[in-house]
Amino acid sequence: MNSIRRLGVNIDHVATLRQARRSQYPDPVSAAAAAELAGADQITCHLRIDRRHIQDADLPRLRDIVQTQLNIEVSPTPEMLDIVCSVLSRSQGRHRVTLVPENPEEVTTEGGLDIVNNLSLIRTATKKLRDTGILVSLFVDPDLNQLEHCAIDGVDMIELNTDQYSKAETHSLKRLCEATTIAAGMGLEVAAGHGLTHHNLP
Repeated sequence: MNSIRRLGVNIDHVATLRQARRSQYPDPVSAAAAAELAGADQITCHLRIDRRHIQDADLPRLRDIVQTQLNIEVSPTPEMLDIVCSVLSRSQGRHRVTLVPENPEEVTTEGGLDIVNNLSLIRTATKKLRDTGILVSLFVDPDLNQLEHCAIDGVDMIELNTDQYSKAETHSLKRLCEATTIAAGMGLEVAAGHGLTHHNLP
């Protein structure tokens, strides 16, 4: 299978450090610019409901400075959807929203979306985003049952959860490869992420 390799860089924890310091720095927007200058093909950030790292005010600045593609991760709630639609409505289909699950008690995202049991909610969220001209992807586990429900009108990409791979769990790479083949056969572009570093990417 031929594929174009693109590197996305998540800047959330630059913002985590800023929020912990209660200061204006380090600035995640500056980090995004530095990552692009170093060769990143996409900048990812997660606007969480509790605002533990990225803040609302960061989003317009990121939208305007990112020259590749800005990928904003949000849970499919009315509040989050309204925010990203407002910010990205002028992006003319250049930037993306990835729908992710969110548990207030988690340290970081613990798993992929449960598409099967939330299909109506995800379809509604996807329609709202696409009607605003925003590209939509779904963060999912490499699970056949979930993948079969990702063929949602308006979704052009999925991001496979690589948490198990990042922890070197047995057979995780095989599952990711199988899931990639299935998703590609459905006409979906496939990204992969969670816990990836320069140590485990090779």
